[in-house]
Amino acid sequence: MAGVSDSEIWRPLFVLIGISALVVGGFKARVFVICLACSLLIGALVTSGLKSTVDRRRPKQVQTVRMVQLQKARPKFLTLFKQPTIRFSDSADRHQSGPSFPSGHVANNSIIASFCTLFYRRRGWLYCAVTAAVGYSRIYLGAHWPSDVIATIFLGVGESLALLAIYESIWTIVGRRWMPQLFADHPSLISDVDGETRTPGASQRPK
Repeated sequence: MAGVSDSEIWRPLFVLIGISALVVGGFKARVFVICLACSLLIGALVTSGLKSTVDRRRPKQVQTVRMVQLQKARPKFLTLFKQPTIRFSDSADRHQSGPSFPSGHVANNSIIASFCTLFYRRRGWLYCAVTAAVGYSRIYLGAHWPSDVIATIFLGVGESLALLAIYESIWTIVGRRWMPQLFADHPSLISDVDGETRTPGASQRPK
């Protein structure tokens, strides 16, 4: 659970996938990476603001909970092969870490899962399993209350839908005016007209 919850372990993999999509991916893959990156930045600001406003205490800050700490390692993923330290929270943990709600880990992964599902449908929703695992790990490690995780999932999904609607509106205006040929091929960021797959460059014909 500590390994699942540690974003530093997995960040290089996500960066590699994002760069690969930008370099060798098509229109949808590149749009997916750009929209997702912008959404994660905006989501981080929303999460930070809500944490300060709600200021909810974490479980480990108000009661004794089991904690799992990974050993230091470079590169970070090597810590998965080391025995973690298991202890129980004490007075020293009362003032460590920030507020509990919302969960930054769950918010980020909920946004990723939402965009994967919206852009890639049947394949994309598989990332929901990752989000569920991360959410459970945050509860298991005493970092968040179950209500934090559940509410944050709804928050992340809501943010994703709102932001994608904004991106679509921007693309409709900018694409039609400044990139008409590309807009003709891709009138929507996540799907072609009527859900049909068309060959790039093919003109739209009235039915």
